[in-house]
Amino acid sequence: MAFYQCSKCKNTWQYPIKKCPDCFLKLKRVKSKKMTVIGVSKVNIPTISHPTVPYFVLLLEDEKGNKWSHKSVKEHKEGEELRLEPVQKKEAVSIWRVKYDILEAMEKVIDLIGKPAINQNSRILILPTLIVPKHPHFAQNTSPQFLEGMIKYLIERGVSPKNIKVASQSFNDFPIEASAQKSQLLAVCLKNTITPLDLAKTNFIKKEKDGIVFEISQELFNNDLIINLPILKIDPKLKIKGAGQNVFKFLKKESYLSLTYLHEYQDLLRKIQDILPDYLTVAEAISIQRSTGYTTLLGLILAGFNSFNIDRVFAEITMIKDLPRYLKSIKIEDIPVIGRQVEELQYDVEKF
Repeated sequence: MAFYQCSKCKNTWQYPIKKCPDCFLKLKRVKSKKMTVIGVSKVNIPTISHPTVPYFVLLLEDEKGNKWSHKSVKEHKEGEELRLEPVQKKEAVSIWRVKYDILEAMEKVIDLIGKPAINQNSRILILPTLIVPKHPHFAQNTSPQFLEGMIKYLIERGVSPKNIKVASQSFNDFPIEASAQKSQLLAVCLKNTITPLDLAKTNFIKKEKDGIVFEISQELFNNDLIINLPILKIDPKLKIKGAGQNVFKFLKKESYLSLTYLHEYQDLLRKIQDILPDYLTVAEAISIQRSTGYTTLLGLILAGFNSFNIDRVFAEITMIKDLPRYLKSIKIEDIPVIGRQVEELQYDVEKF
């Protein structure tokens, strides 16, 4: 947990504010290193947002005396130290709830899956969801707050802003510039002196898989780390739309359109994964879009190196009954889930 402390009066807040309201000084961000259970309550009555019972509400305290609550499906005893160990497996999915600070939750999910080795010379390519020129509250595109959180994370890890690129392209009739401006993602890039990149203007190379030829941007192979930064949503046709589908934006537009005309979309979803270099997915599930187009608050971030597993875990959390074909073969019990457990987070977003 991250807290914000004034260096003068030592007052501490759980939510990020810019200045101490008493001293008017900039607050210092302090991370908790140890979490001890100091109180346990068992809940047996289900609610709309907490349908699975029983569960436990833990009162936690860090080494500096800061306290906060934590939901758990596992019972813990008072005085027990709560430990969250990283699981460095390609199949693993980490989940964390966003309380007040997106950066704090983003650090947590990446740490739990084994944060990649990067330095000031590392070249980073970020691919947000960027589809239509819509304001952020519609949850159609990756939110500007989420993109800025990722950029802050990379800069705090020592990466130079000049080595970070935010890339996308348009597959519809909307110019990519219009979508970038209306979504406010362009403003985030300019504020942080990050290079926005139109993938349509890059060179493309051909990669073949099972007789299918993909034309893929050469830019992918010029970077040390690729970060897929989708916003997850529920789609009336595919049911789940987000992590797996977002990487199609690495293809040449003409190649994508011809391939989806000639082949089954869900077959292409699987085959493209085999031609892409390894990439990290950090998925936004804070305010998500339902199949009706309306949004609901889920308040989560998911991360992993397998985008299909992220989609499968997201489907389990949102209690989607009819899985798309590309996810039906993935058993939820075979996915190592770390951080928060699925049972703690389940919420039937389509029903309520």
